[in-house]
Amino acid sequence: MTRLIAPTRLWKDGRFESGLAVEIKAGAIGRIRPLAAHETPDLAPHLLIPALTDLQVNGSGGIMLNSDASPAAIETIIAAQRELGTSFLMPTLITTTAERMRATAEAIIEAWGMPGLLGLHLEGPHLNPERKGTHDATHMRPMDRDTLSILERLRAADIPVMLTLAPEIVPPDLVREIAAMGVVVSAGHSAADAAETETCLAAGISCFTHLYNAMPPMTSRAPGILGTALASDAFAGIIVDGHHVAWPMVAIACRARPVKNRTFLVSDAMATVGGPDHFVLYGEEIRVRDGALVNAAGALAGAHVDLLTCLRNAVFHVGLPLEEAVAMATDIPNAAMRLIPPEVEPGRPVNEVLALDADLNRIEI
Repeated sequence: MTRLIAPTRLWKDGRFESGLAVEIKAGAIGRIRPLAAHETPDLAPHLLIPALTDLQVNGSGGIMLNSDASPAAIETIIAAQRELGTSFLMPTLITTTAERMRATAEAIIEAWGMPGLLGLHLEGPHLNPERKGTHDATHMRPMDRDTLSILERLRAADIPVMLTLAPEIVPPDLVREIAAMGVVVSAGHSAADAAETETCLAAGISCFTHLYNAMPPMTSRAPGILGTALASDAFAGIIVDGHHVAWPMVAIACRARPVKNRTFLVSDAMATVGGPDHFVLYGEEIRVRDGALVNAAGALAGAHVDLLTCLRNAVFHVGLPLEEAVAMATDIPNAAMRLIPPEVEPGRPVNEVLALDADLNRIEI
């Protein structure tokens, strides 16, 4: 049986098109063609777009990658995210021991080929303890052979990798060596000044991790890592949950970029997304309070948000144009990882496509 979907706007080749009909057969996209005037569709959503891409998912469905990096746990995280509209993601391991990093890399290699698994984001451990956020500073350390060998192992298996590091902690020659492996090097959890940041940009940093967060504020005479990031043509992720960055500051960041299509949405999701309202990280209980994830001291500890909510926030709270916001959750994160973005195209499973109403709420296909 073939069903007909006629969205008001369909995301195709990085922009919206109208007047198209999508045939659905056996749980997958069939033909995409013009909608005839006499046809009555089975479903007429406001938007039809690819399911979202998130490059920073620490956990979901009650699982934290730092606590359980087995292929089964990775599958649970992906399944929980898919239920919320994100079908493509990079599980993210935050600062930990070399042994756990190595075990996680092996689990990713074992799980490789799992639908929705884009690679591995290693957020740390080569960060600045002064800007640790919820990371455990006792595991932070200078770049070492352990990390280099783990990166080499993943890249030898042709697995995309993002590594977040602090430019003032890792020398430019090592940044250059890592980038030469094909690793996407992202700067974050850093107090680097503008000169240090620019030096590492020249050495191969091509991205920045969660703009504003775990970075010192910029001032008129000291742009630091944040101002340098905004003024650069590098990619940059940003958490748009209303807790990590105020709406006007998100708008400023997006409008300040000198090159279009360089800023993308990330959730920084933790185990509570699609799971219980608390979990344990580094032996400390983290709990949802008023929509935010906080530790015992009341400090932010990751995010309790999914990417579709971030997309909705970007449009309705920040005021970004719809086309720009959709690109920030689909095409741009894939471009940051040098991947071909998914399209609404023949053969695509319907669980990798999102139908949304005018309020950007999900409609079951």
